[in-house]
Amino acid sequence: MTTAREAPTRAAAPGRVAVVAAVVVAVGIAHYWYGNRHNYYDLRIYYDAIRWWAARHPLYSFSHLDPIQGPLGFTYPPFAALLMYPMAWVPVGVVVTVMLLANLAALVVTTVWLVVPLADRHGWPRWFVIGLALPLVTTLEPIRETITFGQINLLLAVLVVGDLLFLVPKQSRWAGVGVGLATAIKLTPAIFIVYLLAARRWRAAITATVTAAAATLLALAVAPGESWRYWTFTVWDANKVGHLDRIPNQALWGTLLRLAAPHQPSRLVWLALVAVVAGYGIWRAARAARVGDEVAGMTIAGLVGLLISPVSWQHHLYWFVPAIVVLVDAAASPGRYRGRYGAFAAGIWLTVTVGVIAFFDYGLSYRLLDTVPGFLISNWYVLLMVVLIPLLPVRVYRPVNPW
Repeated sequence: MTTAREAPTRAAAPGRVAVVAAVVVAVGIAHYWYGNRHNYYDLRIYYDAIRWWAARHPLYSFSHLDPIQGPLGFTYPPFAALLMYPMAWVPVGVVVTVMLLANLAALVVTTVWLVVPLADRHGWPRWFVIGLALPLVTTLEPIRETITFGQINLLLAVLVVGDLLFLVPKQSRWAGVGVGLATAIKLTPAIFIVYLLAARRWRAAITATVTAAAATLLALAVAPGESWRYWTFTVWDANKVGHLDRIPNQALWGTLLRLAAPHQPSRLVWLALVAVVAGYGIWRAARAARVGDEVAGMTIAGLVGLLISPVSWQHHLYWFVPAIVVLVDAAASPGRYRGRYGAFAAGIWLTVTVGVIAFFDYGLSYRLLDTVPGFLISNWYVLLMVVLIPLLPVRVYRPVNPW
């Protein structure tokens, strides 16, 4: 028997199916037009580097000459290299296929984790929200770049998001393990250990630190020579990751490099900006966590990490995804500024979908770099993050079982 409450929902189902179908078709056409522009370029470099290492060459001496970025090497910590070592045993096509499927699975999992509580809170059908969110998320430049470069950012997001949204709030014995593993694989997630400390999640912070240290020591035991070279030289050599003044580097340091070109910017100015952004951002993230908004706290901390890192390529910027979810949640809730939050969410999605890097790939803006529009376009993601850290709405958000 259909209840009065279920009747409108069932009546609206055909319309919702049509909306989801239209979005899926439109996004599919857009992806077909955009294409696989990078052909898993970064993944192929990792593959060659691991095979080089498996052939008994020093891992961090591997170099791939890129016509734009110059010599590129393997820049992840030794623990990441251990996890990637099985790549040396299989053809590159297998590696690409496995990585593509893993990234798509990670995208589905993290998106479901973020949007199902949103759907439940506002009484929207889960299938409808997921059906809209998944294709729309794939259009965002950081996501499509991660997938087509063959990068690992979505896999790290599974570790961090799962840890901070579910294990940490429940005070699980495993709370902090995901953040610790992510930190051992790629150093930038260490910002979430700072966040846990600021939020007074002492046990999770200690667990994350011990996990990262244990993984690092394991790599030291298995590959002592590579570990020594990484921690004494490679980790400090910014040139191994490419030219940091290029527009894809959407970190504070990248902006300063572009502003000061052809000269070097003051490191004291950069450190001062880092101190302000980190101090205020982590304080606000911890405050959000303490009032129960785990998503906003995690997102603000992630944005802080992107800004203060010396390098944040466009495919690193996953944290725009939960930022949009938080804004949509605020826009759908009663409040004075709901219209503004909705417009902000739409603006972020639109501009990040078009993409800062896309402007320059189309050859529209290089000649405008010294103008105000050129500055805004070439540093757009930095500016968005600077605005989001103080203005992202903080609400009580208690994760539920999304499955």
